[in-house]
Amino acid sequence: MAALLALTTGVGGRAVSAQSDSWAVLRRPGSFALIRHALAPGTNDPPGLRLDDCATQRNLSAEGRAQSVRIGDLFRANGIAAAEVFSSQWCRCLDTASLMKLGDVRPQPLLNSFFQDRSRETAQIEALRQWIGQLDLAKPTVFVTHQVVVTALSQIFPGSGEIVVMQRMPDGQLSVQGRLPTA
Repeated sequence: MAALLALTTGVGGRAVSAQSDSWAVLRRPGSFALIRHALAPGTNDPPGLRLDDCATQRNLSAEGRAQSVRIGDLFRANGIAAAEVFSSQWCRCLDTASLMKLGDVRPQPLLNSFFQDRSRETAQIEALRQWIGQLDLAKPTVFVTHQVVVTALSQIFPGSGEIVVMQRMPDGQLSVQGRLPTA
């Protein structure tokens, strides 16, 4: 957790935690956490992937499961004990979201990976942006997804379990507000 205490200089030269600022933004209506699933060794799913069968997918390691629990603990330590939680239908995302214990996990196909079929990216990300534009973001909201989805929305290449804090602006645009490493 010491890595989470990186400081930046604030107004008047006083030290302000960049992570604290990101957590404050995340607690505000209109903001959401975009999380890459926790550690799942490898870079691709095996041939024959089926969303309804975790045995056909790349899954969280023991370290990834522990990381998921720590991510949930981190949310609670920063004043977010419960959230609206949406997840990709992949088992590693659903498991990350469930182990965080922030609320009921709702599968959302728009958060699914398109790593193996890049032809879906443009239409899927546009549909995801529209869905987020209509979503009630009054309560803390969390999306657990894949690197390709996080990168397409934020232009950030996240590490496993990394949190990208985003805000829906009044004009509907999505704006990156900060990054919260959780390794």
